[in-house]
Amino acid sequence: MPECPKCGKPVYFAERKTSLGKDWHGFCLKCEKCNKTLTPGQHSEHEGKPYCTTPCYGALFGPGGYGRGGTESHVYKKK
Repeated sequence: MPECPKCGKPVYFAERKTSLGKDWHGFCLKCEKCNKTLTPGQHSEHEGKPYCTTPCYGALFGPGGYGRGGTESHVYKKK
């Protein structure tokens, strides 16, 4: 039985969400930055971790500077 990459517990067939080539619990497939629940295939990935495409992924890993499109109002400071 596959293990959830987020919590490490077994993922049963009836509860699995497949995304990024792994099986997740539905409640474990969340954005790494804002913790929003994600839908398989409707999000972005960076270093094997899921992120909501807008605004988190764009603000964290998209181009910086003036005129970044829809993500320009969301800026995350790296600590």
